[in-house]
Amino acid sequence: MLPTHWLLFSLLSLCLLPAAQAGDLMTGIKARGELRCGVSEGIAGFAEQDETGRWRGMDADFCRAVAVAVFGDPEKVSFLPLRASTRFPALQAGRIDLLARNTSWTMAREVSFGLQFPGVLFYDGQGFMVPNAANVTGVGDLKGATICVEKGTTHLDNLTEYAVTKGLSVTPLVMDSASAVSAAFFAGRCQAYTSDASHLAAVRLQAPPGAGGPDAFRILPERISKEPLSPVVLDDDPQWISLVRWVLYTLILAEECGINRDNVAAKWPVLKQRRIRTWKLAGGTEVNFGKLMGASDEWGMKVIAAVGNYGEVYERNVGRDSPLKIERGLNRLWSDGGLMYAPPAD
Repeated sequence: MLPTHWLLFSLLSLCLLPAAQAGDLMTGIKARGELRCGVSEGIAGFAEQDETGRWRGMDADFCRAVAVAVFGDPEKVSFLPLRASTRFPALQAGRIDLLARNTSWTMAREVSFGLQFPGVLFYDGQGFMVPNAANVTGVGDLKGATICVEKGTTHLDNLTEYAVTKGLSVTPLVMDSASAVSAAFFAGRCQAYTSDASHLAAVRLQAPPGAGGPDAFRILPERISKEPLSPVVLDDDPQWISLVRWVLYTLILAEECGINRDNVAAKWPVLKQRRIRTWKLAGGTEVNFGKLMGASDEWGMKVIAAVGNYGEVYERNVGRDSPLKIERGLNRLWSDGGLMYAPPAD
Protein backbone atom coordinates (compact mmCIF):
# COMPACT_ATOMS: atom_id res chain seq x y z
CA MET A 1 0.00 0.00 0.00
CA LEU A 2 1.28 3.50 -0.82
CA PRO A 3 2.03 5.85 2.06
CA THR A 4 -0.79 8.30 2.82
CA HIS A 5 1.13 11.33 1.55
CA TRP A 6 1.65 9.67 -1.83
CA LEU A 7 -2.06 8.88 -2.10
CA LEU A 8 -2.96 12.47 -1.28
CA PHE A 9 -0.43 13.76 -3.80
CA SER A 10 -1.83 11.50 -6.52
CA LEU A 11 -5.40 12.63 -5.89
CA LEU A 12 -4.37 16.27 -5.87
CA SER A 13 -2.49 15.79 -9.16
CA LEU A 14 -5.60 14.26 -10.71
CA CYS A 15 -7.62 17.30 -9.67
CA LEU A 16 -5.18 19.58 -11.48
CA LEU A 17 -5.24 17.77 -14.84
CA PRO A 18 -6.13 20.10 -17.74
CA ALA A 19 -9.73 19.72 -18.93
CA ALA A 20 -8.58 18.65 -22.41
CA GLN A 21 -6.75 15.69 -20.92
CA ALA A 22 -9.54 14.82 -18.54
CA GLY A 23 -12.43 14.43 -20.95
CA ASP A 24 -12.61 15.60 -24.57
CA LEU A 25 -15.48 13.23 -25.35
CA MET A 26 -17.37 14.33 -22.27
CA THR A 27 -16.92 17.95 -23.30
CA GLY A 28 -18.36 17.20 -26.73
CA ILE A 29 -21.36 15.35 -25.29
CA LYS A 30 -22.17 18.21 -22.95
CA ALA A 31 -21.80 20.77 -25.73
CA ARG A 32 -24.22 18.75 -27.88
CA GLY A 33 -26.71 18.56 -25.02
CA GLU A 34 -27.61 14.96 -25.72
CA LEU A 35 -26.20 11.47 -25.23
CA ARG A 36 -26.23 9.29 -28.36
CA CYS A 37 -26.75 5.66 -27.42
CA GLY A 38 -26.50 2.67 -29.77
CA VAL A 39 -28.98 -0.12 -29.01
CA SER A 40 -30.37 -3.23 -30.69
CA GLU A 41 -32.95 -3.15 -33.45
CA GLY A 42 -35.43 -4.52 -30.95
CA ILE A 43 -34.81 -7.15 -28.26
CA ALA A 44 -37.57 -7.51 -25.68
CA GLY A 45 -36.35 -6.73 -22.20
CA PHE A 46 -33.20 -4.98 -23.39
CA ALA A 47 -34.06 -2.37 -25.99
CA GLU A 48 -37.30 -2.14 -27.94
CA GLN A 49 -39.82 0.56 -28.77
CA ASP A 50 -43.27 0.40 -27.22
CA GLU A 51 -46.50 1.40 -28.96
CA THR A 52 -45.72 5.08 -28.32
CA GLY A 53 -42.23 4.82 -29.82
CA ARG A 54 -40.47 5.06 -26.44
CA TRP A 55 -37.43 2.83 -25.98
CA ARG A 56 -37.66 0.42 -23.04
CA GLY A 57 -35.49 -2.34 -21.56
CA MET A 58 -32.33 -2.83 -19.50
CA ASP A 59 -30.06 -1.30 -22.13
CA ALA A 60 -32.40 1.66 -22.65
CA ASP A 61 -32.61 2.21 -18.88
CA PHE A 62 -28.83 2.14 -18.63
CA CYS A 63 -28.55 4.79 -21.36
CA ARG A 64 -30.99 6.97 -19.43
CA ALA A 65 -29.02 6.44 -16.22
CA VAL A 66 -25.86 7.69 -17.95
CA ALA A 67 -27.78 10.68 -19.33
CA VAL A 68 -28.82 11.50 -15.76
CA ALA A 69 -25.21 11.35 -14.61
CA VAL A 70 -24.13 13.72 -17.40
CA PHE A 71 -27.09 16.12 -17.63
CA GLY A 72 -29.28 15.42 -14.62
CA ASP A 73 -32.05 14.47 -17.06
CA PRO A 74 -32.92 10.92 -18.23
CA GLU A 75 -34.58 12.23 -21.39
CA LYS A 76 -31.46 13.83 -22.83
CA VAL A 77 -30.60 10.73 -24.83
CA SER A 78 -31.25 9.66 -28.42
CA PHE A 79 -31.32 6.00 -29.41
CA LEU A 80 -29.80 4.61 -32.59
CA PRO A 81 -30.84 1.02 -33.43
CA LEU A 82 -27.92 -0.99 -34.82
CA ARG A 83 -27.32 -4.43 -36.26
CA ALA A 84 -24.63 -6.50 -34.59
CA SER A 85 -22.43 -6.14 -37.66
CA THR A 86 -22.60 -2.32 -37.61
CA ARG A 87 -22.38 -1.58 -33.87
CA PHE A 88 -18.59 -1.27 -33.54
CA PRO A 89 -18.12 0.78 -36.74
CA ALA A 90 -20.82 3.17 -35.47
CA LEU A 91 -18.95 3.63 -32.18
CA GLN A 92 -15.57 4.02 -33.86
CA ALA A 93 -16.95 6.55 -36.33
CA GLY A 94 -18.39 8.70 -33.53
CA ARG A 95 -22.02 8.19 -34.53
CA ILE A 96 -22.73 7.12 -30.95
CA ASP A 97 -21.11 7.91 -27.60
CA LEU A 98 -22.16 4.71 -25.84
CA LEU A 99 -23.01 1.24 -27.11
CA ALA A 100 -25.55 -0.62 -24.98
CA ARG A 101 -26.50 -3.51 -27.23
CA ASN A 102 -26.20 -6.99 -25.70
CA THR A 103 -22.47 -6.96 -26.44
CA SER A 104 -20.11 -9.60 -25.04
CA TRP A 105 -16.86 -8.41 -23.50
CA THR A 106 -13.92 -10.17 -25.15
CA MET A 107 -10.19 -9.54 -25.21
CA ALA A 108 -10.17 -9.56 -29.02
CA ARG A 109 -12.76 -6.80 -29.23
CA GLU A 110 -11.16 -4.67 -26.55
CA VAL A 111 -7.64 -4.89 -27.96
CA SER A 112 -8.36 -4.99 -31.69
CA PHE A 113 -11.02 -2.29 -31.87
CA GLY A 114 -9.68 0.17 -29.28
CA LEU A 115 -12.67 -0.24 -26.96
CA GLN A 116 -13.38 -0.32 -23.24
CA PHE A 117 -16.01 -2.47 -21.54
CA PRO A 118 -16.68 -0.59 -18.28
CA GLY A 119 -18.44 -3.47 -16.49
CA VAL A 120 -20.89 -6.34 -16.89
CA LEU A 121 -24.55 -5.34 -17.04
CA PHE A 122 -25.87 -8.88 -17.62
CA TYR A 123 -24.22 -12.30 -17.35
CA ASP A 124 -25.47 -14.67 -20.02
CA GLY A 125 -24.47 -17.72 -22.05
CA GLN A 126 -25.07 -18.97 -25.57
CA GLY A 127 -27.93 -21.41 -25.90
CA PHE A 128 -30.21 -23.03 -28.48
CA MET A 129 -33.92 -22.76 -29.20
CA VAL A 130 -35.74 -25.57 -30.97
CA PRO A 131 -39.34 -26.44 -31.88
CA ASN A 132 -41.14 -28.55 -29.27
CA ALA A 133 -42.18 -30.90 -32.04
CA ALA A 134 -38.56 -31.78 -32.78
CA ASN A 135 -37.07 -34.86 -31.16
CA VAL A 136 -34.34 -32.80 -29.47
CA THR A 137 -33.61 -32.99 -25.75
CA GLY A 138 -30.06 -31.61 -25.82
CA VAL A 139 -27.51 -30.00 -28.11
CA GLY A 140 -26.09 -33.42 -28.98
CA ASP A 141 -29.34 -34.23 -30.79
CA LEU A 142 -28.65 -31.45 -33.31
CA LYS A 143 -26.12 -33.53 -35.26
CA GLY A 144 -26.58 -32.78 -38.96
CA ALA A 145 -28.89 -29.83 -38.27
CA THR A 146 -28.92 -26.42 -39.92
CA ILE A 147 -28.62 -23.78 -37.20
CA CYS A 148 -29.60 -20.11 -37.60
CA VAL A 149 -27.07 -17.57 -36.30
CA GLU A 150 -26.59 -13.81 -36.62
CA LYS A 151 -23.65 -12.26 -38.45
CA GLY A 152 -21.24 -10.07 -36.48
CA THR A 153 -21.67 -11.86 -33.14
CA THR A 154 -19.51 -14.25 -31.13
CA HIS A 155 -22.11 -16.95 -31.67
CA LEU A 156 -20.84 -18.28 -34.98
CA ASP A 157 -17.29 -18.83 -33.67
CA ASN A 158 -18.65 -20.36 -30.47
CA LEU A 159 -20.87 -22.71 -32.46
CA THR A 160 -18.03 -23.74 -34.76
CA GLU A 161 -15.63 -24.37 -31.88
CA TYR A 162 -18.23 -26.31 -29.90
CA ALA A 163 -19.14 -28.45 -32.89
CA VAL A 164 -15.50 -29.33 -33.56
CA THR A 165 -14.84 -30.11 -29.89
CA LYS A 166 -17.92 -32.34 -29.60
CA GLY A 167 -17.64 -33.92 -33.05
CA LEU A 168 -21.01 -32.44 -33.94
CA SER A 169 -21.57 -31.80 -37.66
CA VAL A 170 -23.86 -28.78 -38.13
CA THR A 171 -24.49 -26.27 -40.91
CA PRO A 172 -24.71 -22.60 -39.85
CA LEU A 173 -27.22 -20.41 -41.67
CA VAL A 174 -25.76 -16.94 -41.16
CA MET A 175 -28.09 -13.95 -41.50
CA ASP A 176 -27.24 -10.25 -41.37
CA SER A 177 -29.75 -9.16 -38.72
CA ALA A 178 -31.58 -10.56 -35.71
CA SER A 179 -34.93 -10.06 -37.45
CA ALA A 180 -33.73 -12.05 -40.47
CA VAL A 181 -32.49 -14.87 -38.23
CA SER A 182 -35.77 -15.16 -36.35
CA ALA A 183 -37.78 -15.02 -39.59
CA ALA A 184 -35.70 -17.84 -41.06
CA PHE A 185 -36.05 -19.93 -37.90
CA PHE A 186 -39.82 -19.53 -37.59
CA ALA A 187 -40.16 -20.28 -41.31
CA GLY A 188 -38.48 -23.65 -40.70
CA ARG A 189 -35.30 -22.93 -42.65
CA CYS A 190 -33.20 -24.20 -39.73
CA GLN A 191 -33.75 -26.72 -36.98
CA ALA A 192 -32.33 -24.53 -34.19
CA TYR A 193 -31.57 -20.90 -33.39
CA THR A 194 -28.42 -20.14 -31.38
CA SER A 195 -27.80 -16.87 -29.52
CA ASP A 196 -27.56 -15.52 -25.97
CA ALA A 197 -30.18 -17.33 -23.89
CA SER A 198 -31.80 -14.03 -22.93
CA HIS A 199 -32.08 -13.09 -26.60
CA LEU A 200 -33.67 -16.44 -27.36
CA ALA A 201 -36.21 -15.85 -24.59
CA ALA A 202 -37.10 -12.51 -26.18
CA VAL A 203 -37.35 -14.01 -29.68
CA ARG A 204 -39.53 -16.86 -28.38
CA LEU A 205 -42.11 -14.32 -27.17
CA GLN A 206 -42.38 -13.04 -30.75
CA ALA A 207 -43.08 -16.43 -32.34
CA PRO A 208 -45.90 -15.84 -34.85
CA PRO A 209 -49.22 -17.70 -34.57
CA GLY A 210 -48.52 -19.38 -37.89
CA ALA A 211 -45.45 -21.03 -36.32
CA GLY A 212 -47.41 -22.08 -33.24
CA GLY A 213 -46.68 -19.09 -31.00
CA PRO A 214 -44.27 -19.08 -28.03
CA ASP A 215 -45.55 -22.38 -26.62
CA ALA A 216 -44.35 -24.21 -29.72
CA PHE A 217 -40.69 -23.61 -28.87
CA ARG A 218 -38.29 -24.25 -26.01
CA ILE A 219 -34.75 -23.24 -25.04
CA LEU A 220 -32.41 -26.15 -24.36
CA PRO A 221 -30.73 -26.18 -20.92
CA GLU A 222 -27.11 -26.31 -22.13
CA ARG A 223 -24.94 -23.19 -22.42
CA ILE A 224 -21.86 -23.42 -24.63
CA SER A 225 -20.15 -20.12 -23.78
CA LYS A 226 -19.72 -17.31 -21.28
CA GLU A 227 -21.34 -14.08 -22.47
CA PRO A 228 -20.64 -11.15 -20.13
CA LEU A 229 -22.78 -8.43 -21.71
CA SER A 230 -21.33 -4.97 -21.16
CA PRO A 231 -21.82 -1.39 -22.29
CA VAL A 232 -19.01 -0.29 -24.62
CA VAL A 233 -17.15 3.00 -25.15
CA LEU A 234 -14.02 4.06 -26.98
CA ASP A 235 -10.79 3.86 -24.98
CA ASP A 236 -9.60 7.42 -25.65
CA ASP A 237 -11.28 9.32 -22.78
CA PRO A 238 -10.57 8.01 -19.24
CA GLN A 239 -13.08 10.43 -17.73
CA TRP A 240 -15.92 9.12 -19.90
CA ILE A 241 -14.93 5.50 -19.21
CA SER A 242 -14.98 6.14 -15.45
CA LEU A 243 -18.36 7.84 -15.57
CA VAL A 244 -20.05 5.01 -17.50
CA ARG A 245 -18.39 2.41 -15.25
CA TRP A 246 -19.51 4.07 -12.03
CA VAL A 247 -23.06 4.61 -13.22
CA LEU A 248 -23.27 0.82 -13.57
CA TYR A 249 -21.66 0.19 -10.19
CA THR A 250 -23.89 2.78 -8.55
CA LEU A 251 -26.94 0.76 -9.64
CA ILE A 252 -25.42 -2.31 -8.01
CA LEU A 253 -24.19 -0.46 -4.92
CA ALA A 254 -27.66 0.97 -4.33
CA GLU A 255 -29.18 -2.53 -4.34
CA GLU A 256 -26.45 -3.74 -1.96
CA CYS A 257 -27.39 -0.96 0.43
CA GLY A 258 -31.15 -1.42 0.14
CA ILE A 259 -31.69 1.87 -1.69
CA ASN A 260 -34.43 2.01 -4.33
CA ARG A 261 -36.58 4.53 -6.17
CA ASP A 262 -39.02 4.80 -3.27
CA ASN A 263 -36.52 5.47 -0.47
CA VAL A 264 -33.58 7.08 -2.28
CA ALA A 265 -34.41 10.60 -1.10
CA ALA A 266 -34.18 9.49 2.53
CA LYS A 267 -31.39 6.92 2.33
CA TRP A 268 -28.97 8.36 -0.23
CA PRO A 269 -27.67 11.21 1.96
CA VAL A 270 -26.75 8.63 4.61
CA LEU A 271 -24.93 6.47 2.05
CA LYS A 272 -23.16 9.48 0.62
CA GLN A 273 -21.94 10.53 4.03
CA ARG A 274 -20.82 7.00 4.93
CA ARG A 275 -19.51 5.54 1.65
CA ILE A 276 -19.11 8.17 -1.08
CA ARG A 277 -17.35 10.91 0.75
CA THR A 278 -15.73 14.11 -0.44
CA TRP A 279 -12.12 13.75 0.62
CA LYS A 280 -10.14 16.61 2.13
CA LEU A 281 -6.50 16.74 1.23
CA ALA A 282 -3.63 18.55 2.91
CA GLY A 283 -4.35 22.26 3.08
CA GLY A 284 -8.14 21.70 2.96
CA THR A 285 -8.38 20.97 -0.79
CA GLU A 286 -11.55 19.00 -1.48
CA VAL A 287 -11.79 16.17 -4.00
CA ASN A 288 -15.29 15.51 -5.33
CA PHE A 289 -15.31 12.24 -7.25
CA GLY A 290 -18.39 13.19 -9.25
CA LYS A 291 -16.77 16.38 -10.47
CA LEU A 292 -13.63 14.49 -11.43
CA MET A 293 -15.79 12.34 -13.70
CA GLY A 294 -17.66 15.33 -15.10
CA ALA A 295 -20.93 14.22 -13.51
CA SER A 296 -23.92 16.42 -12.76
CA ASP A 297 -24.73 17.52 -9.20
CA GLU A 298 -26.15 14.77 -6.95
CA TRP A 299 -25.81 12.39 -9.91
CA GLY A 300 -25.94 9.18 -7.89
CA MET A 301 -29.21 9.96 -6.16
CA LYS A 302 -30.75 11.20 -9.40
CA VAL A 303 -29.73 8.02 -11.25
CA ILE A 304 -31.53 5.81 -8.72
CA ALA A 305 -34.54 8.12 -8.63
CA ALA A 306 -34.79 7.89 -12.42
CA VAL A 307 -34.33 4.16 -13.10
CA GLY A 308 -34.06 2.41 -9.72
CA ASN A 309 -31.30 0.13 -8.43
CA TYR A 310 -29.91 -2.82 -10.41
CA GLY A 311 -32.49 -5.24 -9.03
CA GLU A 312 -35.35 -2.93 -9.96
CA VAL A 313 -33.97 -2.49 -13.49
CA TYR A 314 -33.56 -6.25 -13.85
CA GLU A 315 -36.94 -7.38 -12.50
CA ARG A 316 -38.86 -4.69 -14.37
CA ASN A 317 -37.35 -5.48 -17.75
CA VAL A 318 -36.38 -9.15 -17.86
CA GLY A 319 -37.27 -10.66 -14.48
CA ARG A 320 -40.39 -11.44 -12.48
CA ASP A 321 -42.28 -8.25 -13.47
CA SER A 322 -41.66 -8.76 -17.19
CA PRO A 323 -43.06 -11.16 -19.78
CA LEU A 324 -39.62 -12.83 -20.01
CA LYS A 325 -39.54 -14.04 -16.38
CA ILE A 326 -35.79 -14.76 -16.54
CA GLU A 327 -34.42 -15.93 -13.18
CA ARG A 328 -31.60 -13.71 -11.95
CA GLY A 329 -29.15 -16.60 -11.57
CA LEU A 330 -25.63 -15.23 -12.01
CA ASN A 331 -27.10 -11.73 -12.04
CA ARG A 332 -27.95 -11.92 -8.34
CA LEU A 333 -25.89 -9.85 -5.94
CA TRP A 334 -22.71 -11.55 -4.75
CA SER A 335 -24.22 -11.77 -1.28
CA ASP A 336 -27.06 -13.88 -2.75
CA GLY A 337 -24.78 -16.26 -4.65
CA GLY A 338 -24.51 -14.26 -7.88
CA LEU A 339 -21.72 -12.34 -9.59
CA MET A 340 -23.00 -8.78 -9.26
CA TYR A 341 -20.47 -6.93 -7.16
CA ALA A 342 -19.68 -3.22 -6.90
CA PRO A 343 -16.09 -2.23 -6.01
CA PRO A 344 -15.79 0.07 -2.99
CA ALA A 345 -16.73 3.65 -3.82
CA ASP A 346 -14.06 5.11 -1.55
